[in-house]
Amino acid sequence: MGFAISDELLVIFVPIVVYWSYSGMYALLEYFENYRLHSKKCEDEKNSVSKGTVIKGVLLQQTIHASVGIIWFTVMGNEGGSVAGPEPSLIVLAIQFLTAMLVFDTWQYFMHRLMHRSKFLYKHIHSQHHRLIVPYSFGGLYNHPLEGLLDAIGGTVSFLLSGMSPRASIFFFSFATMKTVDDHCGLWLPGNPFHLFFQNNTAYHDIHHQLYGSKYNFSQPFFVMWDRILGTYMPYTIEERAGGGFEARPAYKDRKDD
Repeated sequence: MGFAISDELLVIFVPIVVYWSYSGMYALLEYFENYRLHSKKCEDEKNSVSKGTVIKGVLLQQTIHASVGIIWFTVMGNEGGSVAGPEPSLIVLAIQFLTAMLVFDTWQYFMHRLMHRSKFLYKHIHSQHHRLIVPYSFGGLYNHPLEGLLDAIGGTVSFLLSGMSPRASIFFFSFATMKTVDDHCGLWLPGNPFHLFFQNNTAYHDIHHQLYGSKYNFSQPFFVMWDRILGTYMPYTIEERAGGGFEARPAYKDRKDD
C-alpha cells in the first residue's frame, strides 16, 4: 500500500516549496547586472535589513500561513472541500481561478492601501516590508506577522468564494506564489510570461517600493483594476540604466527623480 499525501496538506506545503525554488532561480540571475532594475550597489545602500533577517521573516510568515491552513482543514474536515466528486470542467476551473484572483486582488488592494494610509498601521506593521526599497525575489513574503495572518485570511476567503477544491487550490496558490516572487524579483527578463500577460508586474510593483510611489500601485498580485478605478495608478516606462540593466521610472513628464 502506497503512502498518499492529502490534497489539504499539499495545498499548504507545495506553495512553500515553489516559493523557495522559484526565488532561488531568480537569486542566481540577480548576479547579472544587465537584468536588474537596480544595481547591486543600490540594493546594498538602500535596503535597511539583512538577507538573513528577511529569510527568517519569510519562514515565520510561511509558518503562519501553514498554521492557518492546518487549523482550517482540521476544523472543517470534509466540509472544507475535501469530499471526492467529479472533476470540474476546464471552463469551471477557469471561472474558479478568475474568481479567486479577483477576490484576492480586492482583499489585497484594500488591506494594502489601508496599511499605507494609516500612519499607525504603516509604522508598526507594513513598514517592515518596505525596509526593502530595492525588492528581491525571496523578500516577497517579508512582512510583519500580523500582515502575514491577514494575507492568509485573504487567501482563505478567495478559496471559499471561488468554490475550488483543495486540489485545484494547490495550483492556484502555487501560481499566486510564483507571481508574488516575480513581482519582487527586481529583474526585467526578456520573454518573461508574467510581463507579457500582466500589467501588474515587476516594474509596476518596483515603482510602489520607491519613495515617490508609496501612495500608488497598491494592487497585488494580478490586476491593476483597483488602482485605475480609485486613482492610485502610476504608469511607468522602462529605461536603460547607465552602467547596465534597466530602470522603472514614472511616465509623467513632471516627475521628480528620487
